[in-house]
Amino acid sequence: MKIESMTAHEIKKGILDKQFTAEEVVTSLFNRIRDVEPKVEGYITLCEEEALTQARKIDEKVKNGEPLGKFGGIPIAIKDNICTDGIKTTCASKMLADFVPPYNATVINKLLKEDAIIIGKANMDEFAMGSSTENSAFKKTKNPWDLDRVPGGSSGGSAAVVGAGIAPLSLGSDTGGSIRQPAAFCGVVGLKPTYGLVSRFGLIAFGSSLDQIGPFSKTVEDCALTLEVIQGEDPLDSTSVKHEITEDYLSVLGDGVKGMKIGVPKEFFQSGLDEEIASSIQSSIEKLKELGAVVEEMSLPITQEGLSAYYIISSAEASSNLARFDGIRYGYRPDEFKGVEDLMEQSRTEAFGKEVKRRIMLGTYALSSGYYDAYYNRAQKLKKKIKEQFKEAFEKYDVILSPVSPVLPFKCGEKSENPLEMYLADIYTININLAGLPAISLPCGFSKEGLPIGLQLIGPHFGESQILKAAYALEQELKLTDKLPQL
Repeated sequence: MKIESMTAHEIKKGILDKQFTAEEVVTSLFNRIRDVEPKVEGYITLCEEEALTQARKIDEKVKNGEPLGKFGGIPIAIKDNICTDGIKTTCASKMLADFVPPYNATVINKLLKEDAIIIGKANMDEFAMGSSTENSAFKKTKNPWDLDRVPGGSSGGSAAVVGAGIAPLSLGSDTGGSIRQPAAFCGVVGLKPTYGLVSRFGLIAFGSSLDQIGPFSKTVEDCALTLEVIQGEDPLDSTSVKHEITEDYLSVLGDGVKGMKIGVPKEFFQSGLDEEIASSIQSSIEKLKELGAVVEEMSLPITQEGLSAYYIISSAEASSNLARFDGIRYGYRPDEFKGVEDLMEQSRTEAFGKEVKRRIMLGTYALSSGYYDAYYNRAQKLKKKIKEQFKEAFEKYDVILSPVSPVLPFKCGEKSENPLEMYLADIYTININLAGLPAISLPCGFSKEGLPIGLQLIGPHFGESQILKAAYALEQELKLTDKLPQL
């Protein structure tokens, strides 16, 4: 069984057709993990025994002729900031190194209800703060296409395990591009849903008004299946949107793009964009035209200012959200301390990493008396204007097309000492989070060095069907899904 090359749909079909059992799938996958994981380092925690137990239950269902859920024995990796009952959830931080949640996130319950098999928790940038997965307290995940390069971040582990063929599917979280950028770097599909479409209950928050859980997969079809399962209103999440979900994402994939109007913002193709990325995206645009789409250049001028607003808002929310980690209620606590203030100071000093401290300080400053109006309030006003500009654009266009990252996957350590340069790598993705829109990254080519290149398709609020349809049509034309890294 070549588990590394199988899609989620192929695994499910094989189990239903009794070509192999769910237990054989899990066994084969963990054999692959034992071989590849030491090179990629994509997992923090592995759950082999739990996965085998779940697989045997699914095999029993098949044997007895009982109906299987939509996932029907498909293994899935989970980013380590999504709570899993009885399985360590660390946020890749020393602060939560031993934290075992007593409950599941809503998305986990939905997956288990549909017979998914959780195989492990994927590495990430600490508390989802970073663009390279070099900020983890435990390990540095490598890009499966070039082990000297980063997989992107903050969901780098989730992207790398799918790219390396040691998970057919995974979940990540996206605050400013943390699903789409690593998906582009690792040559996989990554979707950031509309804000509020997927419950955030059980997601350990970074920026509450921006965070969204979404899937990584080998194909657009597998991505659509995962979104169908995890979406929906949740009474446990006050930001979850009551939305009439009438569309079946899988059923619309084959509708094609004939007549679809696609806008290409000229601001996203100016200086700073790698030439190979620009060339690959231009080739994809020509493919879409051949398929019958109407592709036009358009303008989104205010989005050039979005980066500054994003880092003020996200850091302010991080400062507030991370205040709960004080060494008193749960989390890391030093062995010796003098009083409550010393306990808090030592806990946070010793347990938080450099990038987390940097963003807490920036956020606290932006929220402080005398600076709140000058920074945070102005950032919120800009966020509103960006949302309005996208709304106007979607009155004319069905989908907006752009690069995911201005650069190819960079070498490990190359940008870690230059945070500003690292932040600029998010320039094409952060506006989508500020506006709360859905966006998908899919592979559109490879560089001369064999590094993956990603393309981003952005839709209007609850326009997941539109972007999945366009992504599927382009994926079928490009035929890149069979390519695997040599590990």
